[in-house]
Amino acid sequence: MTKRQIKWGVISTAKIGWQKVIPAMQKSELGRIVAIGSANTERAQQIATEHGIDRVHSSYEDLINDPEIDAVYNPLPNNLHVEWTIKALQAGKHVLCEKPVGLNASETRLLLDEAVKHPELKLMEAFMYKFHPQWLKVKALLDQKAIGEVKTVNTFFSYYNVDTSNIRNRVEVGGGAMMDIGCYCVSLPKFVFGKEPLRATGIMERDPQFGTDRMASGILSFGEGKTSTFTCATQLIPYQRCNIYGTEGMIEVEIPVNAPPDKPCKVWLRTKDQEELFTLDAADQYALEADAFAKCILEDVDMHGYMNDALGNMKIIDAIVLSSREGKWVSL
Repeated sequence: MTKRQIKWGVISTAKIGWQKVIPAMQKSELGRIVAIGSANTERAQQIATEHGIDRVHSSYEDLINDPEIDAVYNPLPNNLHVEWTIKALQAGKHVLCEKPVGLNASETRLLLDEAVKHPELKLMEAFMYKFHPQWLKVKALLDQKAIGEVKTVNTFFSYYNVDTSNIRNRVEVGGGAMMDIGCYCVSLPKFVFGKEPLRATGIMERDPQFGTDRMASGILSFGEGKTSTFTCATQLIPYQRCNIYGTEGMIEVEIPVNAPPDKPCKVWLRTKDQEELFTLDAADQYALEADAFAKCILEDVDMHGYMNDALGNMKIIDAIVLSSREGKWVSL
């Protein structure tokens, strides 16, 4: 593989960018951020100075049209993901777009249609957990049939946030539990089973002030007796866990999504005969994600499956919303 580094541009001064992704990208092996774009040039310059970014653009348009940039990282609010990802593709840039990639399946199809027009460009939804060593270990255990046949996956993910100005509490920009963290709850079982569910049902409780769903629970049916259950919430005690149950044992993942970059992670394997704890070395999953995407660009890897997966996630979220409204199972 060529040693050439991908030159990144970052759209906006979003918190997830400067707090987690930008520092990770700057220490990744296969990429370097060379520019950041925002109308808030003062904040953008501050971030650039802190993280060794060469230059600041005063608009998203200038950023995506920078001829030196190979790839764009898009951490904009959910309602702007598709619009600016399409514009970046049209400007000839590869795009790593934050999850969820769109507001719904219909919008996501528009993005996929645009991506087809640019087969030379790579596009990926940013589910960083897939690249962490703990999930590679889980997949290895599953491949070894360490817990027999996997039958069901249970995921819980919550935090507490009642800030009226926070975009996660603004329904008009795609806020709410399902969009922000429920997307992980539907992605994880797909990662475990390696396929899409056949139908879904769920219930959502909405905040009377924000209008966003502050708690959502769902059931996914994968056929052949395989299921997944989850709850996600934006106004509960912060907690996360993923349990995978098989015919001969179970796997418990302590911090399935927000794995800390500076601390080991724990995975338990429990069978009727033994319990084994695997302690995985600290790893920055955002840096691993950036390198994985950069490698796909440098080696011209087919990314079609990644975006089909993204569309599948949005179909499930749409189904949970519809199911909660109409009180029924929704076929996928």
